[in-house]
Amino acid sequence: MESPIVKKPIIVAIDGPAASGKSTTAKILAGRLGYTYIDTGAMFRSVTLRVIREGLLEALREDESRIAGVLQSITIGFRGDRVILDGEDVSEAIRENQVSREVSFISSLKPVRDKLKELQQEMGRKRGIVMDGRDIGTVIFPDAELKIFLVADPAERAKRRHAELSLKAGGAAVPSLEELEAEIVKRDKDDEERTHAPLRRHPDAVVVDTSKLTIDEQVGFVHDLVMKLVGQ
Repeated sequence: MESPIVKKPIIVAIDGPAASGKSTTAKILAGRLGYTYIDTGAMFRSVTLRVIREGLLEALREDESRIAGVLQSITIGFRGDRVILDGEDVSEAIRENQVSREVSFISSLKPVRDKLKELQQEMGRKRGIVMDGRDIGTVIFPDAELKIFLVADPAERAKRRHAELSLKAGGAAVPSLEELEAEIVKRDKDDEERTHAPLRRHPDAVVVDTSKLTIDEQVGFVHDLVMKLVGQ
């Protein structure tokens, strides 16, 4: 059951590794609170998709300044729960496995992080938002009133990713659980070791292990924290 619309405009920052439940939790939570949901992961995936389409991946591994043209012309927005890249609905395209494999690399590029940091901070200027990502509580909004850090066992995250891909594939072949778990472990390592805005837990963040929690349970836990914070 949804709570009454929350009157006090605060920022809820939800961070954590891939497939820990950030986006699903943040989206449902925002709906319950009457807040705006901002999927920063979708923004990085959108940049990654654009780079892949333009054939720039290998060039960027040698010279990250080649991303400048993309960042100057790219537009990323949200239409309800749909992701719009340069006027095109790419909500499904940005979840393709190639994008998942390369998004950590694209996210590590300083020009990309600087550009999206600017866009994300503008989106959250009036507060009343739930934003998820990997550096929301540490870099984008270190002053967020509530910081959450979701974690989950890599094997469990691989199962979630496999179920998501299988549903979208409609019977077509998808990577095995073993392959997906290996990709997740590699992405965790890449995210934690990147030079710019690595995946870190803010000292003030509440850690929530979602390995054995249902979506309702993890959303409910964070929702209760918000209600206590705003006094409703």
